[in-house]
Amino acid sequence: TSGWHPPPADPAYDLPSVVAFTLTPTATGTLLRMEQTGFRPEQKQAFGGARHGWQEHFTNLERVLAGME
Repeated sequence: TSGWHPPPADPAYDLPSVVAFTLTPTATGTLLRMEQTGFRPEQKQAFGGARHGWQEHFTNLERVLAGME
């Protein structure tokens, strides 16, 4: 679990949040679960940006890991 609070350029993104990564062994490898908490209801744009960003990061991670096999 890690927390960060980057200085926002826009107050709408003033978001102290916590990101938790959980690794669980499976029969074929490891399941990675990521959860980011701390979004307020009025921060829909920040939530959408984080959601898109994490999807891109995990797509890139899958590519890197596939190249290691």
